[in-house]
Amino acid sequence: MELPYELKDLYRHWPQHIKKAPLTQNVKNKKLLNDIKWFIKERINIWEKKTSGASPPFTKDPILSTYRFCNIFREFDKQTIAFHTRLNPLRNDFPLWLLNMFYFRMVANIETINTLGLLSYNKKDGEEFYKRIMVSPRPRFGTPYVFPISTIMRSETPTREAFISFYLPSVMKKIAKEIKTWSKESVYDGVERILPLFGYNLRFLWTEVLIDVAYQYPKRLDLFKRFPIGPGSAPTFKRIDNSKDPSILVTELSLTSVSTGVSFNGKALRLSAENWEGVGCEFRKYTNLKNGHGRKRLYKKSPSK
Repeated sequence: MELPYELKDLYRHWPQHIKKAPLTQNVKNKKLLNDIKWFIKERINIWEKKTSGASPPFTKDPILSTYRFCNIFREFDKQTIAFHTRLNPLRNDFPLWLLNMFYFRMVANIETINTLGLLSYNKKDGEEFYKRIMVSPRPRFGTPYVFPISTIMRSETPTREAFISFYLPSVMKKIAKEIKTWSKESVYDGVERILPLFGYNLRFLWTEVLIDVAYQYPKRLDLFKRFPIGPGSAPTFKRIDNSKDPSILVTELSLTSVSTGVSFNGKALRLSAENWEGVGCEFRKYTNLKNGHGRKRLYKKSPSK
């Protein structure tokens, strides 16, 4: 399937996914790797059927047809599409784009974002923004695990609302200036360079935002290089090859032959190290459910189906 025009136009990094690379299968557990390749293909087939307007069932697999999973390509997620679409007019103003993308990922609730509007670097605007967020409907935030509130409780901006309104505009220009000096930096190293500048150990959140930076500014970051591994995906990579650092193993996996079935300008898309990290997490969820345990997030059909 050729990428829909809207997704081609929304992101700038796709040419990185069609570059040829030497292919390797140098992993210990090849059977498990083949099972994961099946999982990747089946999940993308489901996405393709949904995108084309087909009616369910989208798969014969009882686990995949019953429970929710993230897309193989994070770029296909509805929230990611909404964030990048909203910030598309700001792509030529990187400091302002970065400020708002961090705020978007921190809030992780598109309804709240639509209510509040965009952040600016103007202090007076920040005060007005704070007033708006304090009277906005609850729940204001999604996926709270992204931002552990304990990180800021002893700071001068001890609530999420104050942190967004006042702290982010005070620090983000400095971080944008740093990122603009990078050339094909890895997300793994990028996070380590940013955290001392940012002042708070929000490693997971900065990983998320740097992925977004790589989608729009691929000259700065390379998603095929070393990538941070979250606790949800680490068990999968330990099963594939427990002799290797998972953050390095995903770069090797990005060189393996995987048929995604998705193309950009007629050329097949490769999975990046970032894509593989997400696959590791989703495959662990799939395996847990297949074995009768794990969090059961039921798949919700759209009202029209």
